[in-house]
Amino acid sequence: MGNAQSPPSDPRYASACRAFTQQNLEELKSLFASLAAKSQSNGQYISPSVFQSYFGLNGPLGERMFDLITQQRHDHKLTFQDLVIAKATYEKGANNEIEEFLYRLLDVNGDGIMGRSDIKSVVIAMLGNIFSTSTSESGSSSHQEIVDVFLNALAFSKNGETSTEESMSLEDFRNLCSLVPSIRKFLGSLLTTPDSAKPGCQVPRLLHLENIDPSMLLLRKEYAWHIGGVLSQQELEEWKLLYHSAVNGSSFSTFLGNISNDDGPTVLIIKDKKGCIYGGYASQTWERHGDFYGDMKSFLFQLYPKAAIFRPTGANNNIQWCASNFSSDSIPNGIGFGGRVHHFGLFLSASFDQGHTFECTTFGSPCLSETNQISPEVIECWRVIKGARQEKQDAMKGTVLERFKEDRHMLNMVGLANSSE
Repeated sequence: MGNAQSPPSDPRYASACRAFTQQNLEELKSLFASLAAKSQSNGQYISPSVFQSYFGLNGPLGERMFDLITQQRHDHKLTFQDLVIAKATYEKGANNEIEEFLYRLLDVNGDGIMGRSDIKSVVIAMLGNIFSTSTSESGSSSHQEIVDVFLNALAFSKNGETSTEESMSLEDFRNLCSLVPSIRKFLGSLLTTPDSAKPGCQVPRLLHLENIDPSMLLLRKEYAWHIGGVLSQQELEEWKLLYHSAVNGSSFSTFLGNISNDDGPTVLIIKDKKGCIYGGYASQTWERHGDFYGDMKSFLFQLYPKAAIFRPTGANNNIQWCASNFSSDSIPNGIGFGGRVHHFGLFLSASFDQGHTFECTTFGSPCLSETNQISPEVIECWRVIKGARQEKQDAMKGTVLERFKEDRHMLNMVGLANSSE
């Protein structure tokens, strides 16, 4: 098969091959042969255009990935050895090796400076890939607002050696991966075959009543993608709107009534009068307690003006708070996440017209708004429907089985169920 069968010249190739099973290598050889044929290279290499088309990597991000895989030879030829070495590092390497590769991937200009312009190009390409953003949409104010939300999560601790532009360090990138895990998941799945479900690309289907104008919802699909960065694939199928303050009224009792109809995780989102949007993912059902409860699957997040996720640090178990109709000052009525009583990471009072957010060791989170005291303008709560697709498939099977039983019962009634005629 041309280059796939030639003796290895790169010493890393033999080591990279050991990261794969023989079946994996045969599959890679088959993939390489197919793409090399499309490249019209007599089986020797994959061209940039065929590579980018197959993996769905267009623009600067695709060009930079091709450049890294071909070890920056700039000969426009991706060999079988290149493919094996890259996939061994990118998919089979230790976490620090993978993150170093992804960090280099961000340098789309190839100048050694991971500046804001580089990251912006990557974010635009990423959102365009996930949400199929058209050229006209990519220039809209709404799209630019979403791009800025993710750019605002960046930190640049390095000064450019040959440029005045600030540069992101490897440690800055690792911190970004922690704050916006969806970016890490997406960048880590770029060489996944197109016919498989790529991690980092799944966006839950948002379900709500038809009489609700989508423009009034806080939860945009891009925000849902961001929140889903730390959730399993089963939790990213369908989310159902249970409560919206503009529709259901700012009532704690209505809120509890709406969300108690079925069990499961929920996503609470608040927009305050400062314009900030943030909230928390509650892994356990909201139930009346006189103390903290919950588990380490819950987390806090920011959505606007910047995106960030804050997971439990293990400092304490003060995860969820839900108190109703208590008369003691030591048990404040309302719902909250993290911190301690009267000093929560996020808290909404039972009046639903005030609350607070403080720096919190439970989640390692800062104050989520501009000020500690908050005045909610809009409150939403969404149910995360785990395994929604499997439930529908099981329901379909049940329907077919019941229909089969009914048909067989009718045959039994007429004495034909066991007839061979």
